[in-house]
Amino acid sequence: VQNLVESGGGSVQSGGSLTLSCTASADIASSRCLGWFRQVVDQEREGVAAIGRVGSPKYIDSVKGRFTISQDNAKNTLYLQMNNLKPEDTATYFCAQEDEWSCSFLLLENPSRWDHWGQGTQVTVSS
Repeated sequence: VQNLVESGGGSVQSGGSLTLSCTASADIASSRCLGWFRQVVDQEREGVAAIGRVGSPKYIDSVKGRFTISQDNAKNTLYLQMNNLKPEDTATYFCAQEDEWSCSFLLLENPSRWDHWGQGTQVTVSS
């Protein structure tokens, strides 16, 4: 059983930075894909970034150049460094793990395909 726990959320002003962490109870080194999603009340869950064992990390256009996804296998931890935050980044952020499919934009666009989820951490960006 895999448990994921997010941390690092908070409130910042526009232009500020936050680093989110996702700590896993089981090994993540062999996972096919790890990712970050975000969701605003009454909106669909949106894929933000994903990282796999091969290839370059995937990012949605709105965060490209501002967010960086990375992982530390020794610590079983996934990170999302967020720079130059904007009010539109305000959301609950979730980390996720996919065990069967390789990372791709298609996978990032389909939250239902992911196997494990954390409970989320709130990020609020003020103008």
